[in-house]
Amino acid sequence: MITTDKLTRHYYFKEKDPGFKGALKYIFRPRRNVKTAVKEFSFSIKKGEIVGLIGPNGAGKTTLIKMLTGIIPPSSGHIQVCGYTPGDLKDDFRKKYAVVMGQKSQLWWDLPAEDSFQLNKEIYQIPQDQFDKNVKELVEIFEVGEFLQKQVRQLSLGQRMKMEIIAALLHNPEVIFLDEPTIGLDGTAQKQIRNFLKKVNRERDTTIILTSHYMEDIKILCERIIVINEGENVYEGTYQDLVDRVSPYKIIEVSFEKSTEIKLSLPVEYMEKNPFKVKMKVDKSDVKNVIAELFSTYDVEDVAIEEEDITDVVEKIYSSV
Repeated sequence: MITTDKLTRHYYFKEKDPGFKGALKYIFRPRRNVKTAVKEFSFSIKKGEIVGLIGPNGAGKTTLIKMLTGIIPPSSGHIQVCGYTPGDLKDDFRKKYAVVMGQKSQLWWDLPAEDSFQLNKEIYQIPQDQFDKNVKELVEIFEVGEFLQKQVRQLSLGQRMKMEIIAALLHNPEVIFLDEPTIGLDGTAQKQIRNFLKKVNRERDTTIILTSHYMEDIKILCERIIVINEGENVYEGTYQDLVDRVSPYKIIEVSFEKSTEIKLSLPVEYMEKNPFKVKMKVDKSDVKNVIAELFSTYDVEDVAIEEEDITDVVEKIYSSV
């Protein structure tokens, strides 16, 4: 479905104001500063997979998506998407994929979303029966029928993102590239979009490549993740395996029925400690034994076990891979 082999992308910049003498030299000996946004990046994605592409800002995620869709060419390396080379920009290839970028709109700002849907119908030459069926189904799922005739500029961010996704799926693409699709959305809208993407993947066998700084998106949706850092593929595997690798702890929060001075035989790191409540970081291999000791030794009123804070985990992921 998607394969890349040693994919590299360079950006070239002229030197900053070299001065008069430097400018004369530049005519005969031009110099360019080079930034490597993506470096020898190789991976493959099977049909029907949902893969998360994560990394810090400036890591090269958006550049990679632009190359996979043919928006920019690679400096070197090879790409195949649905049997096509994206850089050839063939019309048949453009009908195979869709792109949704959370910070860029494909809808016409001053027109109702329904008009943009009609425009996409003509661009992608979507048969009328398929178009009517898809619009009806997608609008009902997202419950946005009452907003179809409203100018896009007047829609809330959540409403607009739902319209963006509907517009992208009208031609039944085989691959969807989603770049920060839930950015700025409230919890309800995020959940609706996640559930919808799972439904599309399950029912249409659609391949989804997702970039997001919201790790809940990645955790809930993605079967596999690829971590990109400074343009390189530094990790490929499951989300849980990566979390276990960088965060071997659980957070245990315990409250007591009466004032208690706690002292455990196993090593723990106390994050909060007072006579009625203790919060501690415990190695995952010791969790069962710590819980057993707590209940056998102290008058425990309540206990909660959680993963380490997702923000801390993300910071560790980027600094450790």
